[in-house]
Amino acid sequence: MDTGTFRGIITGLLIIAFLGIVWWAYSRRRKPDFDEAAQLPFADEDEQSNRDRSASQQGSLREQAGEADSRKDRGDENA
Repeated sequence: MDTGTFRGIITGLLIIAFLGIVWWAYSRRRKPDFDEAAQLPFADEDEQSNRDRSASQQGSLREQAGEADSRKDRGDENA
């Protein structure tokens, strides 16, 4: 088997895989699942904004703790 035959086989397999993925993605049985998944970013906007606030507060606390740890790593005794 030469390199050209091997490349042809790989190309054929990739084309079959691509067509399988397209068939799976556009099948009618998947449409309700994808429609539901498409609405997920808009479902919990209030919860998301609350999560962002708490995450930013936790992130700043972690940054402060991380900064204190890095000071200890450098031998800063005042941290």
